[in-house]
Amino acid sequence: MIEILERLVAAGIELVPAPEVSTHFIFARDGFVALVERRGDAFGGIGSAGLLVGQGLAPLVRRGDRAFFVARGFEHEATAEQVDKLKQFSADLKQALR
Repeated sequence: MIEILERLVAAGIELVPAPEVSTHFIFARDGFVALVERRGDAFGGIGSAGLLVGQGLAPLVRRGDRAFFVARGFEHEATAEQVDKLKQFSADLKQALR
């Protein structure tokens, strides 16, 4: 577990305190978040990452050749830079939790 936490810190990924969420851990970096399943004190499956909006997650949705962050009452067209950063965040999180 310590090795995993060290990899998360090295990648600049933070564990977001959310005591009201008992089924998942929430990880964040650069305005992006991802939910990771809790398996006791261990990490389980990693959900889709997305943009943090208010108190929620706006996942990336592709429509043709365009990409959007979409959540209830929210829609924002994603820039190429945001898409790249989101992909890198997801890859770094997967690598850290391996």
